[in-house]
Amino acid sequence: MRSIRLILLFILVFAVQGLVFGQSHKRVIQLSGVILGEDSVSGVPGVHIYVPKAGRGTSSLRNGYFSMAVLVGDSVVISAIGYARQHWIIPESAPEFYTVIVEMVTDVTYLKEVTIMPFPTEEVFKQAVLALNLPMDNGIDQRNMNAELLALMMQTAPMDGNANYRYYMDQYPNSIRDQYQPRTNPFLNPFNWARFFRDLKQNK
Repeated sequence: MRSIRLILLFILVFAVQGLVFGQSHKRVIQLSGVILGEDSVSGVPGVHIYVPKAGRGTSSLRNGYFSMAVLVGDSVVISAIGYARQHWIIPESAPEFYTVIVEMVTDVTYLKEVTIMPFPTEEVFKQAVLALNLPMDNGIDQRNMNAELLALMMQTAPMDGNANYRYYMDQYPNSIRDQYQPRTNPFLNPFNWARFFRDLKQNK
């Protein structure tokens, strides 16, 4: 009876050792792939691909490509800000070089509607509305209709879209001409200065 127990104990020890040996010598798989978004064809950069239990991982490149070494049976987590987290388990039948294409799904979080008011309570808002002294005319201040003020506003007002377009079209021929010859400065022309002094002496 004692010999049977010893035999069973040896069998149990060898089985546990074989199980531990098998788990510690899993096949190494080179996992590669591309991370794509819902509306992207060039890839999503900065996506984290890692195995939490093993503490190893990597991040996708600018074009969404990644590559890392994993073991058969590893649970791979793929996560990124703004996207739903995904889990992949490396199958037993995976080849030595395992390639996947992962499509990330946008994680949308809907917040409750928030109404922002400049008053702490509704009662304070009602008191502020009742205390308003609204004018009973058409709402136009006649001081703003002053002719001199309107003329000054017209002089200092910036150009609108039509004026900007006309200014651009006027400057376009000069820009084409400046590509092939330098623009001359009339203040650096000595003949212009000679004519200026001559006209100045003649009181012109």
